[in-house]
Amino acid sequence: MASATPFYVTTPIYYVNDRPHLGHVYTTMLADVVARYYRLKGTDTFFLTGVDEHASKVADRAAERGLSAQQWADQNAGAFCEVFDRLEMTNNDFVRTSGARHKQRVSQYVEALLESGDVYQGEYEGWYDTGQEEYVTESKAHQNDYKSEVNGKPLVRKAERNYFFKLASYREPLLGFYDDRIRRQRPFVQPQARQNEVVNRIKEMEDIPISRTGSGGWGIPVPGDPAQTIYVWIDALFNYLTYVDTNDRRHYWQAGAVHFIAKDILWFHAAIWPALLLALRKCPGYEWVNLPQQVYAHSYWVSASGQKMSKSLANFLDPEALHGYVNEFGLDALRYFLATRGPLGVSDSAFSPSLFMEVYNTDLANTFGNSCSRVVNMILKYFDGHLPECLVNVHTEKPTFAASEWVADYIRQFNDLELGRAGEAALFGIREVDAHIERTQPFRMAKDASLLPQVGSVLYESAEALRIASVMLWPFIPDACERFWRWLDCSHYTEALADTGVGDLQSWSRWGQLVPGARVQKGHSLFPRYLVDPRPN
Repeated sequence: MASATPFYVTTPIYYVNDRPHLGHVYTTMLADVVARYYRLKGTDTFFLTGVDEHASKVADRAAERGLSAQQWADQNAGAFCEVFDRLEMTNNDFVRTSGARHKQRVSQYVEALLESGDVYQGEYEGWYDTGQEEYVTESKAHQNDYKSEVNGKPLVRKAERNYFFKLASYREPLLGFYDDRIRRQRPFVQPQARQNEVVNRIKEMEDIPISRTGSGGWGIPVPGDPAQTIYVWIDALFNYLTYVDTNDRRHYWQAGAVHFIAKDILWFHAAIWPALLLALRKCPGYEWVNLPQQVYAHSYWVSASGQKMSKSLANFLDPEALHGYVNEFGLDALRYFLATRGPLGVSDSAFSPSLFMEVYNTDLANTFGNSCSRVVNMILKYFDGHLPECLVNVHTEKPTFAASEWVADYIRQFNDLELGRAGEAALFGIREVDAHIERTQPFRMAKDASLLPQVGSVLYESAEALRIASVMLWPFIPDACERFWRWLDCSHYTEALADTGVGDLQSWSRWGQLVPGARVQKGHSLFPRYLVDPRPN
């Protein structure tokens, strides 16, 4: 049954000063898995990702290479598109902040804020983090010994005449918003442990500059003052709105956006962004603008030694390294590992080849892949490839497996964005199948022809449980699940998802959907066990 409320999920837009790496892929993969889950539920879903092109360091990097800023942006935006296409991301649109649609909308929003008085002209002198392109307060600069808390480089003292946003005016409205969400047990920031740091900082926030000079024409001019360029972070934050501010997409924004970001950009998304929206909604014509549903700030991938992965430290995974994993283990394996073992909570996560291989073998090869092959092989062997009858009436009697409980847990975990636990809910069902087969031993019963009806019941219920588990796993490993659906003569699931873009989790996870007598077939192993040659070189 389709949901009447649409779903809107975004990633941050990524700087085009270099090629994509693991951090970009991870956040985008999270959003993709969640988008697929909502589509599986039948929800009209919009998934947005893209690139942020107007940073001054993009222009600087382009000049170093003898290119215009636009040429450099075009080149790297193309690299992001290529990587995301190869990884089969299902984003509905791709942001480019140099595009006419985005620039026009941002100009309109800033013009409205100028007219309302929430943006004004003034003088600024203070500390600036060049790497992050972020102004830093005196207290925060002092706290970090006047160095960037992200890359450790010295902060720069800057003095400019800029346009400012009256951020301090929204201190109390933002605190009220946070209090309301806490009372309703619908926290705005997830994980909740990060919310206190945001609230405490809101209590001390000041007006912020939202423009800069000396951009060389790279960026969006302040309306009426082409010598000033809209600060890259303000330009970038508005992307979430510019790409759905159309008659046919506005309902996605009004449903409440879910923003996936990394923890280092939480302040922009959890304070400045909602304050901008509160200001904009006071302007004529923008009364429909509401605040996002949630900001989810995940942690970092670190190396096996615990060091943050980054380009500057030369320990990050670039597109070639990621595609090496895909070529060796398959795209589904990379998707599953990132989504279920990634730093979605407050702790960083280690990425190591040995851990990747362990998760692949334990969860995918030995559990899902092996169980599916085992059950289908027995149906082929003992029932000539036709799904056997079940002695239990699947529509009136209680089945062996409590699949409805697995699904309920899965939905609860996914709705809370606990992706690792959602994946585990599906694997729990598969392990229950394996345990049931070990208890009943249908391969032994089959030696006695009089016990074939009981063998058929075991295999029917096992196949049905695996079918439901595969539906639950689809957002994580869609290719393998769709191959398994072909084995069980359930390709209509794949066709529905391809034709309409949505599934029907409620119906597809209901017990008793497999039809006795249906033709079962077997293909190549879903996840061949990965073996490492133990012999020394």
